[in-house]
Amino acid sequence: MNEKPMLRGEIFAENTAAIAEEYTESVSYDRKLFRQDIKGSRAHARMLARQGVLTGPEAEELLRGLDLVQKEIEEGGFVWKRKLEDVHMNIESRLTELVGEVGKKLHTGRSRNDQVALDFRLFVSDALENWQRLSKELIRVLTDKAEEHQEVILPGCTHMQPAQPVALAQHLLAYAWMLKRDFERMADAAARVRVSPLGAAALAGTTYPLDPDFVAEQLGFTGCFANSMDAVSDRDFALEPMFGAALCMAHLSRLCEDIIIWANPAFGFVRLPDAFSTGSSIMPQKKNPDVAELVRGKSGRVYGDLFSLLTTVKGLPMTYNRDLQEDKEPFFDVHETLSASLAVMAAMLKELRFNAGRMRDSLSRGFVNATELADYLAGKGVPFREAHRLTGRAVALAEGRGCGLEDLPLDAFKDISPLVEQDVYAVLSFEAAVKRRESPGGTGPRSVAGQLVSLRGWLG
Repeated sequence: MNEKPMLRGEIFAENTAAIAEEYTESVSYDRKLFRQDIKGSRAHARMLARQGVLTGPEAEELLRGLDLVQKEIEEGGFVWKRKLEDVHMNIESRLTELVGEVGKKLHTGRSRNDQVALDFRLFVSDALENWQRLSKELIRVLTDKAEEHQEVILPGCTHMQPAQPVALAQHLLAYAWMLKRDFERMADAAARVRVSPLGAAALAGTTYPLDPDFVAEQLGFTGCFANSMDAVSDRDFALEPMFGAALCMAHLSRLCEDIIIWANPAFGFVRLPDAFSTGSSIMPQKKNPDVAELVRGKSGRVYGDLFSLLTTVKGLPMTYNRDLQEDKEPFFDVHETLSASLAVMAAMLKELRFNAGRMRDSLSRGFVNATELADYLAGKGVPFREAHRLTGRAVALAEGRGCGLEDLPLDAFKDISPLVEQDVYAVLSFEAAVKRRESPGGTGPRSVAGQLVSLRGWLG
């Protein structure tokens, strides 16, 4: 008779059908948790010895065996077995082979339900640290680029139409501030992730004299569960970081959209790095922003992963259900996608070159200094709504003549309002328009310099 698998026990007369075994296994992907699983098991073994559930020598033997298992996995000599279903049972089985019967004592006082929740929390915590590191590096690159281009101005847009002149540095720093918020969301979520569920067992706790706080301390967590049923069924700790990742990808996608538009020769604001562009199989002149397009496209992939897990958990009764096996693959995909996207964006932006001349030339199209004329008239005592109307007349006149507002002769301005004097031309200067906007957070040089100082201080 074949020996029953570890999880079948005596109540099962037959082994799992091969098709069911293949359908239900998770070791093909949850093996990524092996470091976290072993780390959690080490803390559990130490706690069991500290509480007198295991002897000191037993715990030492378990720790030695876990070290051997980790070494085997890292060196590629470990044999993963699908019949053992998951990462936990594969490691425990090999541990027992290496250290003997004491290996079977490691699972005392815990269930796979609290074990997998702990492993996954450890993995998510590690992922958040990586996302924070990568997002901070991208913020640093954006800040560097902004500092290099404080004197460059370009049309700022609303509705994708020319609106007002802005500093390129201001435009780049807008993304730096977005990513700083992403970083802060990641840091905030990490505090709720680093809560240990170990000791909740299957759902109701355990009769063994465990010390969950000791385990949490050993793992660098800030605390442990308050409710054992919540501890094993909660997946907020994955969903919240996944939402943060989705929002971060949205910000990266917006930045990529700007780069893609600016790289079009009709704009010509940026020159794409050769190392981050591709050509065409038929059109030899093409230089395509494929990296930026893929980052933009992969944002939808991350959204899908988030909604996949939200859909999985929305109708689950208490407590653990096998549906929760579907939590890891979406998170793993989010982790890999966001990490790669942040890294490639930082690398690409370092090499991106801006065409200040094209940006400056484009200011003469779209009447981006119209607001300056309206403010000038308002400063002369004209009610702003009337100043707005008069400026519209001036724009229509300049458009009809095929010139900019700054090119209209003084007598044309006088026909619109006798209050206009020669000093209007200094006001209509694009550079002057930027320099006047020193309101908090504005595009003026002192405001931009203040933002740079603030971000530099935060970056440390």
